[in-house]
Amino acid sequence: MDQSNRYANLELKESELIAGGQHVLCAYIMKPKAGYGYLETAAHFAAESSTGTNVSVSTTDEFTRGVDALVYEIDEEKEIMKIAYPTDLFDRNIIDGRAMLASFLTLTIGNNQGMGDVEYAKMHDFWFPPEYLRLYDGPATDISDMWRVLGRPVVDGGFIVGTIIKPKLGLRPQPFASAAYDFWMGGDFIKNDEPQGNQVFARLKETIAAVADAMRRAQDDTGLPKLFSANITADDYREMIARGEFILETFAENADHVAFLVDGYVAGPTAITTARRYFPQQYLHYHRAGHGAVTSPQTQRGYTAFVLAKMARCQGASGIHVGTMSYGKMEGEKDDTDIAYMIERDSADGPFYHQDWQGMRPTTPIISGGMNALRLPGFFDNLGHSNLVLTAGGGSYGHLDGPAAGATSLRQAEVCWREGADPITFAQEHREFARAFESFPADADKLYPGWRNALNVAA
Repeated sequence: MDQSNRYANLELKESELIAGGQHVLCAYIMKPKAGYGYLETAAHFAAESSTGTNVSVSTTDEFTRGVDALVYEIDEEKEIMKIAYPTDLFDRNIIDGRAMLASFLTLTIGNNQGMGDVEYAKMHDFWFPPEYLRLYDGPATDISDMWRVLGRPVVDGGFIVGTIIKPKLGLRPQPFASAAYDFWMGGDFIKNDEPQGNQVFARLKETIAAVADAMRRAQDDTGLPKLFSANITADDYREMIARGEFILETFAENADHVAFLVDGYVAGPTAITTARRYFPQQYLHYHRAGHGAVTSPQTQRGYTAFVLAKMARCQGASGIHVGTMSYGKMEGEKDDTDIAYMIERDSADGPFYHQDWQGMRPTTPIISGGMNALRLPGFFDNLGHSNLVLTAGGGSYGHLDGPAAGATSLRQAEVCWREGADPITFAQEHREFARAFESFPADADKLYPGWRNALNVAA
């Protein structure tokens, strides 16, 4: 059934929709299946995403028609489809009237993902009007809170050198804590990897107690504050709260040195909101494990990594992993800088929409996935700044002189970039950075030809 006479209005102007402030706008890449018209399929998509179905129903009245989602722009050649959703369509909490991301996803990326006339459809951007945006929690804390704990300026406090304890699974409590202590002798921040929790061989309470002790010893031995991101992800919100409360009690005087990591993609908006609302003083670390199932460029349904990061800021993530922008081991492109800029700035351009955040706190880009000291100068040069968190597991524990030296090499790499120095020349006066060339020779050969002669290292 062709519903384009109701669910499409190509006379609508995007500028007027934005000025009106009564619609959420979404941009998709959509392709109909063979035999279906583009506008016809787009209108069906809008209908299924709002007030309609595949047939006319007798219960529809004039009010219902007033909250129809409308296709307002299409470009069949480029497969672009844009839909305007009236903000009144979206669910609100009965406890406080706030917006919920679950409702946004249910409408914009819900049943429409399984429609029989759609070959594929993937959301690439969305825009929230100011009044609707203010209904989202946004972050309660941000990177400035971590800079404050580290004793740095709260503006441009700089690079936070972090890691993930490796191996990600298989360490018992004391070896895990020992690995943390060793890194903290040179670095700032350690996170649980996403599967680490309460395994039978590493019970959470025993592990957390050992890590809290390791933090105290590392701070005493270095004279510097340290940070830890503890995984509280669980199916049951009560389990998340129980884990969080135990962790804060155990870290005691260092409770403000603790972030809470939540696997936001697999556990969903409820888990993120539980952490954001129940523990508003803690930095909320959004881990996105599993997101590639829908965000990968190889996947033509779902939404992009850009959309995921933008949603995370709305939900209240203090920081979210954004990949490595092609400089690490994970999928990514150099122009993924747009993801970082969208979540850290108060006003930024996306692939389709400009978003003003109305003063909402920023979300920190967290860089992770195959990074080491040799890759960092190019990465920072591409991004343009180093006010972020890096979690380099292999780049720390893979350093020939151990994790403390690995952490120092990462810090030196940022200084090298900031000073505009030649990395090989810089390495001649900075031992840990120089040893990174020997620790990661494949990267060194690719990025810095001639390094062996310059650093007197045999092939």
